[in-house]
Amino acid sequence: MHPILPDRTFAWQALEDTLRSLLQHSGYAEIRLAFLEHTELFKRSIGEVTDIVEKEMYTFKTASGTSLTLRPEGTAGCVRAAIDQGLLYNQQQRLWYLGPMFRHEKPQAGRYRQFYQVGVEAFGFPGVDIELEHLLLVSRLWSRLGLENIRLEINTLGSAEERAAYRQVLVDYLRQHESELDEDSRRRLDSNPMRILDSKNPAMQELLAQAPKLMDHLGGESAGRFERLLQLLQEMEIPCSVNPRLVRGLDYYCHTVYEWVTDDLGAQSAVCAGGRFDGLIEQLGGRPNSATGFAIGIDRLMLLLEKQQRLAPRPLPDVYMVLLGERAEAAGFALAERLRDQLPGLNLVVNCGGGSMKSQIKRADKSGAALAVLLGGDEVESGEVSIKYLREEGKQIKIAQAELPGLLRDRLDTKT
Repeated sequence: MHPILPDRTFAWQALEDTLRSLLQHSGYAEIRLAFLEHTELFKRSIGEVTDIVEKEMYTFKTASGTSLTLRPEGTAGCVRAAIDQGLLYNQQQRLWYLGPMFRHEKPQAGRYRQFYQVGVEAFGFPGVDIELEHLLLVSRLWSRLGLENIRLEINTLGSAEERAAYRQVLVDYLRQHESELDEDSRRRLDSNPMRILDSKNPAMQELLAQAPKLMDHLGGESAGRFERLLQLLQEMEIPCSVNPRLVRGLDYYCHTVYEWVTDDLGAQSAVCAGGRFDGLIEQLGGRPNSATGFAIGIDRLMLLLEKQQRLAPRPLPDVYMVLLGERAEAAGFALAERLRDQLPGLNLVVNCGGGSMKSQIKRADKSGAALAVLLGGDEVESGEVSIKYLREEGKQIKIAQAELPGLLRDRLDTKT
């Protein structure tokens, strides 16, 4: 778990602003979720025989004996809150959330124990049209951020009944090759065999490539549903590839699942993942309803933006105000406030902590400001200010304080 320092937060804010704008303009409303939930919520939703629940959750007991867990993902908490607050019955909801999640994983680039996600969830939409909307939203995000080399992999898990039937077929196949399975896969053989398909063990890849395909065990309705989504993606010119081994790490998914992946980040290839989870609402005590959503790892997305040199540039001050002497301090702050009132887009820093003119000019230069506005006792007396250009050629000039807003406005207009 690590802090995000000031030299990085501006880029995070720019990304968050882009996400917020994109989602709000598409009809999604923000929900702010609890950081802590009852541990049972995640056992019931994610599945007890998953890496998250078995190995990665930060769980503790309160003084009264209640077991609580720092949220390892957002969907379960979002569904729980929506049920509790009556947001789902006979309603459609488009929701999004942003914030830190917590998993006790081995830290590496793009995978931290405190990591940040934006999650998008839609409830009450049974058709593939909402899945198409989500995929178009993500595609638009990549375009808006200027990102390249991200591809969509997609699969269908069918209905719960189809998955249960396929599960037995898969177990029968894997039992015949049990000696070739690694320890983790043998442990999952009875409890969560489909997760074996997602194994990254190189020694098992040929075995898994020849395993029975869930796609071959779907009924007509599920297969038709998936074909319709693929057709819509083609019509909207969103390229994708079908990955029959894509099963996702959470037990609550059904029908469509997908990941947006890149080769630019090494082992941590997925930057966005999602799908449909119709059964989760009823599983958590709500009335049956349809649900679908996705999550984007912000830490990983920031790494990709940096890799592709798409990080938003840090905003620098337009003006650094140098104040020389006690008379100039009061007059300078009053002038700064008038400028902020008249020029809302102005980035202005006022020197604090005193110092000689030389030391204050050094601070002004270090700040990255384009101009230094100098105010001393003589300028206070005459109603003037001195202007020193820090980033371009130009002689230091002296102008009336009344002319300063106009000069700065012209520079702001040129900048924009």
